[in-house]
Amino acid sequence: MNGNEGAEDQKEQRREEALARGAERRRQREGATAKEYPPSPLIQSIVKTLRHLSVDTEQIMDEVIVRTDPESLIETCKLLRETAELEFTYLRCLSAVDYVENIEVVYHLSSLEHPHKTVVKTQVPTESAELPSVVPIWRGADWHEREVHDLFGMAFTNHPNMSPLLLFDGFEGFPLRKSYKIPEQKEGLGG
Repeated sequence: MNGNEGAEDQKEQRREEALARGAERRRQREGATAKEYPPSPLIQSIVKTLRHLSVDTEQIMDEVIVRTDPESLIETCKLLRETAELEFTYLRCLSAVDYVENIEVVYHLSSLEHPHKTVVKTQVPTESAELPSVVPIWRGADWHEREVHDLFGMAFTNHPNMSPLLLFDGFEGFPLRKSYKIPEQKEGLGG
């Protein structure tokens, strides 16, 4: 290697280091650096409250994740809402994820009395996608459950009104399932 090539390599290395330093400064300015979250005392409260149920808990960043089986879902949700030190009275979001064999329903909860939040997750087999409705616990789940029903085919038992929210009556299939095949466009329908 001649002197010119060595100088070029050093120059390229300095350039890459400068780019990395600049990227790190940008991440710090934007608050995107990896942040260590201390263990949440909320986990102990949730574990104590749900100790007689079949649940698993873990902390991911600043949220506590509660995994429950479908049979314990309603009792889990009621306890999270009604326990004085928790009071998860606000359902921020209800969504679903298709894992092909299973559909996972995800409930994002917040307390309006305390500065904490949690996520409840439960899975059911795709071929028997049915869960009890949480509308009696959080009235705001009404439209969320109807949306998950339309897009994933999840049935929510005891829901007050499972009429379609996003799709028309007679729509075939569930568009957010991975198994959904987009139908061929027919002549005269939008193009």
